[in-house]
Amino acid sequence: MFEFFARKTLQALPAELAHDLAIKALGSPLSAFAKVKQIQSPVELMGITFPNPVGLAAGFDKNGDAIHGLSKQGFGFLEIGTITPKPQNGNDKPRLFRLSDDQAIINRMGFNNKGIDYLVKQVKASGYQGVLGINIGKNKVTPNDKAVDDYVHCFAKAHTLCDYITVNISSPNTPDLRELQNDQALTDLLTGIKAKQVECAEKDQKYTPVLVKISPDQNESQIKFMVEQIKQLGFDGIICTNTTVDRPSELKSVEELTSEMGGLSGKPLLEKANETLRLVRLFAGENFPIIAVGGIIDKKDAAVKFSLGADLIQLYTGFVLKGNRLIQQINDQISSAK
Repeated sequence: MFEFFARKTLQALPAELAHDLAIKALGSPLSAFAKVKQIQSPVELMGITFPNPVGLAAGFDKNGDAIHGLSKQGFGFLEIGTITPKPQNGNDKPRLFRLSDDQAIINRMGFNNKGIDYLVKQVKASGYQGVLGINIGKNKVTPNDKAVDDYVHCFAKAHTLCDYITVNISSPNTPDLRELQNDQALTDLLTGIKAKQVECAEKDQKYTPVLVKISPDQNESQIKFMVEQIKQLGFDGIICTNTTVDRPSELKSVEELTSEMGGLSGKPLLEKANETLRLVRLFAGENFPIIAVGGIIDKKDAAVKFSLGADLIQLYTGFVLKGNRLIQQINDQISSAK
């Protein structure tokens, strides 16, 4: 009940202010009032035991400020970030917009974060014992031909503190970032990251799986190329998908909102994200780990993701709109189907 009224209050505030207040509340003792029981429906993937297959997507808690409260929401795993080597402010405000009539959000945050060193301190201080992923990116000022330096820097700092690392090359809100998904740029970047993963595994005696998060705005041949590269270079999984720059014709919200630049998430992303998921599973084969995210607003949406081949799913916009009851509903559905 407390969680319901708190969420409704926050939804009456400007979007980014509401988000900032939610992070502060979840990082404070107030989060105890919204605690729910974690449903156990274990999934073994990448050598990790996930207590249940419903996770938090990256972007909600960029800096690890709310791990304490998020760990009490029923998630089977948390992914924090995207984090960059140096702190950066992100894009100019306003940069976060609710499309309430569409159960959607547009954001152009631009990897606003406090930097990898801050996140490392937060993770260490949290004492979190659950499954944790850390999503890494590059600073805006770093040119693409030097991007690998930013990714390996973050990997080396973070990999001993988490269960897996996600390479984010698919956000639409950092200029030219998505160019890293293409052709030789992708091969060069992934080769460099893989080398660092192997080096760190030997040095620290800990192998940390690495997944690549991809865009929904690619055609079939581009998706096939990415999947082939990710598998051939020895990466551990794929997260599909990030937000879309497309604006479906059926959007109901006023044009003033729908015309805002940035990535669209929530219900209107579902169809496109699902088609990307279908193709990734087709090209990756039956057993390659896939985490699906994008457009999950209810338990039916989650069921479709699993039917298309997802091993795990993640929530962001659905969690913002529905709160922890959505996590419970999905997990209850999974448990009852067993």
